[in-house]
Amino acid sequence: MDPDDLNTERIVTVFGGTGFLGRRIVKRLLERGFTVRAASRHPARVGQVFSSTAKLPEAVEADILDASSIGSAIAGSQAIVNAVSLYVEQGAQTFERVHVEAAAELAAASRAGEVDRFVQISGIGSDPQSDSNYIRARGRGEEAVASAFPGAIIVRPAVMTGPDDVFLTTVVRLIRLLPVYPLFGDGGTRLQPVYVEDVADAVSRLIDRRNHKGSSIFEFGGPRIYTYKELLREIARQLDTHIRLMPVPFAAWDALAGVAELLPGAPITRNQVDLMRHDNVAAIGAPGLKELDIAPRDIEEVIRLIERRA
Repeated sequence: MDPDDLNTERIVTVFGGTGFLGRRIVKRLLERGFTVRAASRHPARVGQVFSSTAKLPEAVEADILDASSIGSAIAGSQAIVNAVSLYVEQGAQTFERVHVEAAAELAAASRAGEVDRFVQISGIGSDPQSDSNYIRARGRGEEAVASAFPGAIIVRPAVMTGPDDVFLTTVVRLIRLLPVYPLFGDGGTRLQPVYVEDVADAVSRLIDRRNHKGSSIFEFGGPRIYTYKELLREIARQLDTHIRLMPVPFAAWDALAGVAELLPGAPITRNQVDLMRHDNVAAIGAPGLKELDIAPRDIEEVIRLIERRA
């Protein structure tokens, strides 16, 4: 289907549209003149999340885990974005169900509904052969989506930062609070943190491209690669504070995360520990922000935003 054959309202439906990345994608698409549907199990949240925006998205009640509920959300859409993610399994909400089965069902329904473009939000390091249930599910989800919707665009961000994230804000708070900062292992894991607004901008540009051809997998990383140890020292430097680092074996982190997952809000999860075992860096040669004419912003800007909100 040619997008120009649709009516003048270019409709994009974003599943997970009230989440950390999803709500920013919604805002960027609105700025580009799209009519945006924010699909959520709790549509009342849409008005709360976007209360300060000049133009509101349409709130649509839909549950990605209930295939019968997504038809009305998809109907007439030019593009679909799947920004739904799960970090802790609870009951029927498993990594396999959310990241593989539900993603494939949404992609298949989108193809059947003659949607022009499908964007699957995944993550750098996703691997269908991984020993980690979470990492394996993200990798298998990419394969399932590509099979159900040929030509789907797979977006793999590095660890995303923002003034309301659960990564950098936590690190900033703990550096100020702890006399000794515990490392994951020896702190040698390589990271390429990327600003969440840059990722949202990139996704909106991918959707706004006419007759998209070429790469179907994009990896979005920030402007600099750090080891975890280097990152902590750089954050401390920008906070103008001293930091003492202490290596902690991954086995100890696994045990701690297993207990933490039982607590409300799960301050750390085993899948987060699994992710820290592997480098989280965009592959050399993989198309990314540069190919979309976006100059990625460094963590210094995000730290200033975090400090402003503190």
